[in-house]
Amino acid sequence: MILLSVATSAGPRLAIKTGAGIVVLEKVAGKDPALPLTLEDAVLFSGGLDRVRDFVNRNAAKLSTLATPEDGVKLDTLFRPRNVICIGLNYKDHAAEGGVPLPEKPVVFVKLNGCIVGPNAPVVIPPETQQVDYEAELAVVIGQRCRAVSQADALKYVAGYTCLNDISARDFQFSDNQWVRSKSQDTFGPMGPYLVTTEDIPDPQNLSVRCWVNGQLLQDSNTDKMIFGVRYLIEFLSRGITLEPGDVISTGTPHGVGFARKPPIFLKAGDEVIVEVGKIGKLSNRVTAA
Repeated sequence: MILLSVATSAGPRLAIKTGAGIVVLEKVAGKDPALPLTLEDAVLFSGGLDRVRDFVNRNAAKLSTLATPEDGVKLDTLFRPRNVICIGLNYKDHAAEGGVPLPEKPVVFVKLNGCIVGPNAPVVIPPETQQVDYEAELAVVIGQRCRAVSQADALKYVAGYTCLNDISARDFQFSDNQWVRSKSQDTFGPMGPYLVTTEDIPDPQNLSVRCWVNGQLLQDSNTDKMIFGVRYLIEFLSRGITLEPGDVISTGTPHGVGFARKPPIFLKAGDEVIVEVGKIGKLSNRVTAA
């Protein structure tokens, strides 16, 4: 399933992308209490995605008759993650361009969940930073509580996948000697546009990862180049951290980031940044000044 959140006059509503367009499921289900009203409900509450999947399968023919073209709806923030756990330096070529040795184990940090925004939302540059960078990433959304799981079982706990742009204030990052503030500024976590469930992406280690700024392709890689794959990351993190539904693991960015270029490329007001992950879609955001 390709799920999304649509902004309506009544608030965000769970929708599905079909071959015919976008369908807000509430319009099909009416007041059915068994069907989650929002994507957040579907992800966070036990059995939510299973109920959505069952409803979609039972109403497949009807869905196509109620579809709206995507340009006729306003996409909203997918959901508010419980935690956003990020992995640094997870591509060999990205570590090399930053001049740092390859990590022997995952480099883990967090983005505060208040920075998450949706597709087409503005990325707002605070006046205190002049070095705002882009980072295209595959994000993993946890769908079931898990602790101390093996790599073999890890993907059973995944709800689906989406795109995340790990916007980073490099001057904050390098002056602070830690990463949280630089990567958690308001609006510095664009995520979306869709949550693609695992039946549509059985293997997360063969997905293209790209980023464009103003139409210029600056990152072009594949998740098969990760140092630590999705299965290993879930096993590693869950050894002592209980992962809950709605937790997001952002799996790191490949080479091509702005600060490592010569000359550097930093985001400025008016720029358009597009992150694309294969089989998921394109996440587009404009940059503005505070």
